[in-house]
Order: sequence, then C-alpha cells, then structure tokens
Amino acid sequence: MAGPLVDSTRAPVAFGRRAVPKLFEDLLRPEADTRLRALGSLCNLIHHDHERVYQTSRGGFMEQLKVLLEDEDSSVRTKTCELLHLLTSHSMGRQALLSSSLLPPLSQLLDDSSPSCRRSVLRVLDRLALLPAEALLPLVPKLMLKLREEEQKKEQKKEKEEEKDEEEKKEEEKEEEEEEVLLLSTITSCSRLDALPALASDGVSLLGCRLSQRSPNLHREASAALLSLSVCEDGRRQVCEEELLPVLVDLLQDQDLEVQTNAAGVIMYTVIITAGKRRCLHLNVVPVLLDLVSRDKEEEEEEERRKALVLYSLRALTALAESPVGRVLLLEQLPLLVRRSEAEEEDQDIRRAAQTAVRVVTWTP
Repeated sequence: MAGPLVDSTRAPVAFGRRAVPKLFEDLLRPEADTRLRALGSLCNLIHHDHERVYQTSRGGFMEQLKVLLEDEDSSVRTKTCELLHLLTSHSMGRQALLSSSLLPPLSQLLDDSSPSCRRSVLRVLDRLALLPAEALLPLVPKLMLKLREEEQKKEQKKEKEEEKDEEEKKEEEKEEEEEEVLLLSTITSCSRLDALPALASDGVSLLGCRLSQRSPNLHREASAALLSLSVCEDGRRQVCEEELLPVLVDLLQDQDLEVQTNAAGVIMYTVIITAGKRRCLHLNVVPVLLDLVSRDKEEEEEEERRKALVLYSLRALTALAESPVGRVLLLEQLPLLVRRSEAEEEDQDIRRAAQTAVRVVTWTP
C-alpha cells in the first residue's frame, strides 16, 4: 500500500498551539530549505486559521522575521514577505507590523534584485496603508523614486524589445504593471493622510505621465493618486502648471466609471483656484460636466456607483459658476440643474449639491 503523500514545500506541523512556536524554531535553522518549508507551513496555517494570526502577532514572534527579511536567499526573503502579506490581511496583523521594527528592512527590499520579492513587499505596504499609517509617510519619497525608475526602465526597454519573444514581453509587462499599480495604490492611501510628501517628490508630474498610458489599471490608480494630491492648494496649482487638465477633461469621457469619477474629482478641486477655472472654461468643460449630470437614472446599483461622479461634476459646475463666463454658460442650462435640485426621487446629497449650484448660478449682487 502506498504511504501518505508528503508536501516537500512544507515542514511538519506540531499539534494545537505548539504549531506556530515550533515552526518559528525551525526558522532559526541554518538550512535555507528548512526555513522555506517552515515559512510554507506558517503561510498555510495563517491562511486557513485566523487564530494563528493572533498567536503570531501577539506571541512575540514578529521581531524574529527581521532576520529573514535580510536573508541571503531571495526565496526566503520573498516567502517571508508573503507571510507578512497574509498577516496584514487582518487589522491585528497590520497593527502588529506597524508597531514592530520590521518596516526599515522591509522598505529596503523595494530595491531587491528579485521582482517577485519586490512585488510581495509592495503588497504588504499596500495592505498596511489601509490603516491611517503615519509610519509609512517617510517611505513616500522612496515610492515616488521607484515610480520614476519604472518610467526610466520603460524607456530603456524600448531599445531591447526585439531580443525577446512575444510571450516573454507580455509576461514582463504584466509583472511590471502589477508592481506599478501597487506603488500607485500605496501612494494614494498615504497621500490621503498627508499629500505633502508626494507633492514634494514631483508627484503630480510623475502621475500625469501615467494618465496617457494605455493600461486601464494605470489610468485608474494614477487618477486616484492625483485626486488625493489635488486636495491641497499646491496640488491644484501643479495640476494647472503641468498642463494635465486637457488629459483630465478627456478622461471624463473614459469608459471606466472609476477613471471618470477620479478625473471629475481632480477637476472639482482644481477649479477652486482662478487658474483652474480659466483653463477649464477654455477647454469647454461645462458641456461635458453637464452631460454627466444630466444622464437618465440607471439601475439602482449603477446609480449608486455613479453618485460620486455626479456630485463631483455638480460641485465643479458650482465653482465654475463663480466666474462670469461660467455663470453665463450655466444660466442657459439652468432648467437641467433645477430639475435635479427638485426631483423628489433624487438622492438627497445630489439634490443638495444641485440646489447649491442653482443658488450660485442665479446669484445677483
């Protein structure tokens, strides 16, 4: 009779509450294979049993992972990051990691020679950024530097594309896009907490470059990051100076609802300042925003998804109405705004935003 199947990627697991401590003992062993198998078993345990997250986070084991993040074997470093990614899928694990001494060695792995290790690090940071994590703000300049490096790598790759077959190119592009999307997502979360570190690192310019790329994922993440930066007055000013408004106006008609919403949000903030008003009026943005506001109600679920887009558009129109040129344009379309402000079946937030727009458009000294 055949013996039981043994998984060579995992170490034997002790019974009950002894399992996690025993596996962490194996992580101290000098053999890389032993450490990898122990990490494999820990990942499997934490994935299937949430109690192990508590035991690992609160049992004094986190600091032991610091040595593994500096391991000579790239597979060990990558697997350690995968373990941290599983731990940070829970709020308790995120808090434990932020209060540990693991962030400095973890951030060093952003420059790791292994692409899979770099992506694993970014997944961990992206999860950590789900908390209002001030500890991540010092990392923002480095994240922005990585964005710049990604841009430079793309330029250099163009010269070597002929040397690779089509499948290899596609796989590389997919991996690079995932890395870039994770970078942008983490920058967005950090910038919602404080936009200044990204703004000081030429963030608006670096994000603007990605608004014109073909990838829908990059459009989505770059526009979301730009929205978080445009909350600040300096961000709005830079959006105007970098000539991003023409691209953003085009994105208002993108097929992706999230991209449209993010673009409308950036425009909403940018038209608060005089330079933004003038530029948007020159770009004839009023008819585009009115079209977004005037579309017939969709199914309930779709209408809920479009709510932010309609609100941003109404608020942008309200700011544009503060300009004499904008007011003249909007007076011609006043019935549309009045209709949205009076409809009883309308969402209350949208009604209030439309009522404010009507008041500003019809204001007389």
